[in-house]
Amino acid sequence: MSMTFNASVLHSVKTPLKTETVMLNDLAARDVLVRICAAGLCHTDLEVIEGSLRLPFPVVLGHEAAGIVEATGPEARGVQVGDHVILSWNPHCGSCFYCNDNLPILCETYQANTPAGFAFDRSPRIRLTDGRDLHQLMYLGAFAEYCVVQDQQAVPIPREMPFEQAALIGCGVMTGVGAALNVAQIRPGMSVMVIGCGAVGLAAIQGAVLAGAKTIIAVDLRENRLEAAGQMGANLLVNSGIDDAVTVAKAQTGGRGVDVVLESAGNESAFRLTMEAVRPGGQVIWLGKTDIDRDVSFRWGSLMQEKRIRRSSYGGARPHRDFPYLCQAYLDGQLQLDGLISQRIGLDDINRGLEALKAGNTIRTVLTFGG
Repeated sequence: MSMTFNASVLHSVKTPLKTETVMLNDLAARDVLVRICAAGLCHTDLEVIEGSLRLPFPVVLGHEAAGIVEATGPEARGVQVGDHVILSWNPHCGSCFYCNDNLPILCETYQANTPAGFAFDRSPRIRLTDGRDLHQLMYLGAFAEYCVVQDQQAVPIPREMPFEQAALIGCGVMTGVGAALNVAQIRPGMSVMVIGCGAVGLAAIQGAVLAGAKTIIAVDLRENRLEAAGQMGANLLVNSGIDDAVTVAKAQTGGRGVDVVLESAGNESAFRLTMEAVRPGGQVIWLGKTDIDRDVSFRWGSLMQEKRIRRSSYGGARPHRDFPYLCQAYLDGQLQLDGLISQRIGLDDINRGLEALKAGNTIRTVLTFGG
């Protein structure tokens, strides 16, 4: 299948992305070609640009996207040309030790092939016009007019779901809502603290609302994000540059601390705060991350008393179950996604969007290509 299209290409660390014409390789048997209609700019994309997430170059970033199926390989299953889809960045084999243990996020094939930066079969799907292979971030590479994925990564959704909001479900919303519902399994009446009110944190707040949490404490340094947190269901707002979040947590819970802390700030002080704010026997879910080689220290006493810590990368996602559910929740007015979108830009403005993300001036910037 011969075609060319535009993609935003990163050639080396700490350099601007460049919009270039790229070429499509032949589709493999289970491949799906998706015309991208919207793609969110996420901190994981920044990690590759800054060098804390190592990938081969040249590479097409973007892993939070939605679009329309344009073509399929002869053995593609579960998806048809014309389907509206959200893309999942976690393909998995379904039969390894971790898949059998209901942990597809740890799939051995997924883990082994990710560093190559190609498709799930470890081979390239796109190339530059000079013939060099292009790598794809997280089996996607969605900062482009088209994207090639394996069939299991393209999840059909209702046609009435707008693409801009649908794209956010593919990573940030799934991670945050899923952390509350699937990972922490928050129950009605529980007390919850969410640290960091970016896209993931605001989604986590909404997950806590959907789960029936009684007390939801939002913690951030930015007043505009705290205001958004209040609009999305938090009933206590804490500016951690002014007030002590631990004091607030204990004041609301008879001195114990909250039942669940969901962290999405991704820095050492936030990780430490989680352990001080959670009650004995409570749960801490870390969603944020720092450089994989960086040390993080804790007060030993904060780690005691049967507290449970879990790192979650994708909110316990089962995309074919969860993506349609989240779309329907949005369509039914139970999930607020419009307020997560700070700005919409075209492909040629992607570097401006990434700079705004790095500066913390946006919740989510969305690349739009038209529906």
